[in-house]
Amino acid sequence: MLSLRRSRSRVVSLVAGASLLAAGLVGVGTTGAGSAWGAPGDPVDPAQEQNTYAKTQERAEVYLTPAGLAALATLGAETFVQALVEQGSDPERFYLSDACWSGSLTCAGDVRLARWREDGHGKVREVLYTARNGATLNGHVWATDAGPRKRPLVVITPGSVQAPEQLYWWAAQTLAKQGYVVLTRDAQGQGQSDTFGEGVDFLDSVPSQTTGVTFFDGTQDSLDFALSSKADPYCPRRSRSGTSHCDKQERRAAAGLNAGWNPFARLVDRTRVGLAGHSYGAAGVSWVGQQDRRVDAVVAWDNLCDVTAATPPRLTAGGNVPAGCLEGGLGSPKPRVPSLGISNDYGLTPTPFLTEPDPRAKSQGSRVFSKAGVDSGQLVVRGGTHYEYSFIPTPTFGATRRGIDLASWYTTAWFDRYVKGSGAGALDRLLTDGWRHDAVDREVDPEGGGDLLSERYRSRLDIGRDGGLRVRCEDLRGDCAALRADDRPSSYSYVRIATSPDR
Repeated sequence: MLSLRRSRSRVVSLVAGASLLAAGLVGVGTTGAGSAWGAPGDPVDPAQEQNTYAKTQERAEVYLTPAGLAALATLGAETFVQALVEQGSDPERFYLSDACWSGSLTCAGDVRLARWREDGHGKVREVLYTARNGATLNGHVWATDAGPRKRPLVVITPGSVQAPEQLYWWAAQTLAKQGYVVLTRDAQGQGQSDTFGEGVDFLDSVPSQTTGVTFFDGTQDSLDFALSSKADPYCPRRSRSGTSHCDKQERRAAAGLNAGWNPFARLVDRTRVGLAGHSYGAAGVSWVGQQDRRVDAVVAWDNLCDVTAATPPRLTAGGNVPAGCLEGGLGSPKPRVPSLGISNDYGLTPTPFLTEPDPRAKSQGSRVFSKAGVDSGQLVVRGGTHYEYSFIPTPTFGATRRGIDLASWYTTAWFDRYVKGSGAGALDRLLTDGWRHDAVDREVDPEGGGDLLSERYRSRLDIGRDGGLRVRCEDLRGDCAALRADDRPSSYSYVRIATSPDR
């Protein structure tokens, strides 16, 4: 099995080598290690880059198996029919023009998690609720039967284009098993949320992938819904046009079409709230998390942005450097809550590096938080792509084998520290050095090194410890005295946690 994995990596490595050869950069070089950062603009080490780029196809080993493809086909047929039936039974909704409306094939997410409730791993309820512009949003609320009477809440905002909520169920299920209530949703114009708004707001946030409004307004609407209860039913706030669509929400709830409130409201501790998001959703939660006083912490998957920058919430060409996330002319919030960014070497269209980038480029947003005195961090996955955090089962959207586990580990630890309040245990997980010598990654890593942190971009942490002390490390791949020897990451698996019995 090991030789098969390595041989696949060598094939992908040849692709990188061809790109470098075309640029006239392939020659004799060493793989490099540690934190010997190249100067921006210098030619990359060709051998090192070939091996790093090969990691972009590691995840394919998970689903490109006879059993995996069969499960994907079966699930796709089921969700396709189900989506058509639901659309036909509720003609007020319209989502058949959305990307990933059927939830099948490349939109299915990780099929190993698809029958979470049926297999006794936890409980989940599908919910519909009305956004402020009148669009019907589709989502799920996740929890477990086992666990404390009151639990912190996490709301997850998806990315854009091909990013239905299923791609983020790995995070929802893992967090639910760790004692959270979690809400996931399809953004407007994606999955089974409506394409359009209502009335005068019909074209609000259309197309959602261009305007980005749904990743900001929709995050706050979803937070409002997640915090609703029978005693305080959900009513969407007024739209940007000043229109109220509360009557639509109330009418649909009375008819049994929408949920009137969060069905797991009795479990929610309204005083402990976290936001997580990917891509456009990462920009959305970066901004809303600072603006909305109910939020205690943020995790942004590619990437935490500079909330003070007066630029649109988009990535620059190639998706490698984060821009600011000022939204809609509503003003620039100040960094307020502990916020973690997790990013990757490659962007939307992974392309081998020919020259060294600025090693601090990915941590631009995180450093803004540190400057404001707010706990922050930035992890950058070696060989990772923009799709580390959205499980898309096709090599077209490649990703590493272990990047998603790293993201799950740090996401949970960050929320445990700053939302749940787990104290020293969560801090220990944030300060592990285990992801620098991961035994599982070593099996598939072309270099056999097992270090998941980028050799191109620096990972950092700047966080408070108990007693008023601080840990500030600007190069987690280098010699950071605060990190602790720890082999727990080697046995960490989000699938194992998510699919453990609910007891």
